[in-house]
Amino acid sequence: MLTKIASAAHFGLESVPITVEVNVFKKGFPGFNIIGLPNKAVDEAKERVKTALINSGIDFPTLKIIVNLAPADIPKEGSAYDLPIAIGILNSLEIIKLPNEKSYFYGELSLDGTLRHTKGVLLLAIEARKNKVKNLFVPEDSSHEGAVVKEVNIYPVKSITALISHLNDGAKIPKLKPKIGKTNSKRKFFVEFDFSEIIGQEQAKRALTIAASGGHNIFMQGPPGSGKTMLARAVPGILPDLLDEESLEVTKIYSIAALISPGQSLIRTRPFRVVHHTTSRIGLIGGGSNPHPGEISLAHRGVLFLDEFPEFSRSCLESLRQPLEDGVVSISRAAGSIKFPAEFMLIAAANPCPCGYLGDPKRNCKCSPRSIMRYQSKLSGPLMDRIDLHINVPTVDVDKLINTEKIKTNIQNSQSIRKEVIRARKIQSDRFKKDKIFTNSDMKNKHIKKYCKLNPSGSLILKQAVASFNLSARTYFRIIKIARSIADLDNSNFIEDKHIAEALQYRVRTNIN
Repeated sequence: MLTKIASAAHFGLESVPITVEVNVFKKGFPGFNIIGLPNKAVDEAKERVKTALINSGIDFPTLKIIVNLAPADIPKEGSAYDLPIAIGILNSLEIIKLPNEKSYFYGELSLDGTLRHTKGVLLLAIEARKNKVKNLFVPEDSSHEGAVVKEVNIYPVKSITALISHLNDGAKIPKLKPKIGKTNSKRKFFVEFDFSEIIGQEQAKRALTIAASGGHNIFMQGPPGSGKTMLARAVPGILPDLLDEESLEVTKIYSIAALISPGQSLIRTRPFRVVHHTTSRIGLIGGGSNPHPGEISLAHRGVLFLDEFPEFSRSCLESLRQPLEDGVVSISRAAGSIKFPAEFMLIAAANPCPCGYLGDPKRNCKCSPRSIMRYQSKLSGPLMDRIDLHINVPTVDVDKLINTEKIKTNIQNSQSIRKEVIRARKIQSDRFKKDKIFTNSDMKNKHIKKYCKLNPSGSLILKQAVASFNLSARTYFRIIKIARSIADLDNSNFIEDKHIAEALQYRVRTNIN
């Protein structure tokens, strides 16, 4: 008997319908074969399905079973085909009856017949809505992901036994009520890293506040121990939660990357990804035979922190250029091209030289001119031109470290800075309501002309700066974007001269020599 069960496969952030065709022959040599370009994980479904059905009290037939994953020319990978294969076998043996409405079955089986947390359920629900499929039978631990798509019915399946009972009009599996407010992570950075705990570095704090308010990239350079890492790690405490549309974008990426915790729904907290300098290019950008998202996509709508920036390989650094400009990374393979979103805020930190003390007034640099040149040249001009704010983070004066109690009352904490950032982001959200962008850093030239009109004196200041420092056209527009963010923090509708002047002091980069 032939049975066809509907499911789906994922390629990047896109899904395609897959039909699991199961044919059980009463004649022929007993066997269990899966065809349709399965990978090793799919091929191993034979043993998982067989053992799960036996442990669920079902006599597994000693018959010839052929499973075809159609269309057969698309590679299949993963363990999500376990459930549709099991359902196809059960229906072919007339143990169950299928729903009248078209339904998707999706999930990995444990050997005891229960269903395990399976990645990609949110993408499956979006695909179901697109194809007008009403019912989804998915693992209970993964069901909250799909429940955010309101147009489909999510049935959280705990075990194959419970699903058999449901399909045979026994004990019904209740539809899941969405819990959209549930988040994937807590703000663990609030307590450990607060701006009030960072002594001195007022200019760096101001620059990071501007960067957070407009989603701008920032580069911090300074000697070891000056507080660069602590400043960067304090940034999650001042970022606002994700908007609904942003949240869906981020959750899709984390769903396909299998980074959604069991029982969790939409991610509401902005990602903060810390990447070690030994990370490979594929780990940073994404890729693989079946391309998966890299760190820059996992930081989408959040922060990507690259400490020891010049220690990254040249290929890694240069591969950031296109995503920083376009907000998307394209990965091409023989089978086609896949795009992952990569709208992230880059925080890069570096020492001025290999030993870290070039230009330090109290410590002598021991590096040779050649090693300094080689170290600094790893950061190419085109790459640095794509970073909006450039600041020096000097060593904190010892008097400030000793007299912390006297100056602590004048230091803003993360909570108060976050309120300022949220207010600025709200202004931007209202401004770009019809433009399908979220922050000032997302603006294209057409948006700058529309929302960032300069007065004559401001234009003159900017013109003189471009001529004096030989700034590029890209830098010119990025200065205007930074000035727009400063004006938003200032709650000003217009970009004033002081906003342009402040933006210039962060943008004009000077090496320590």
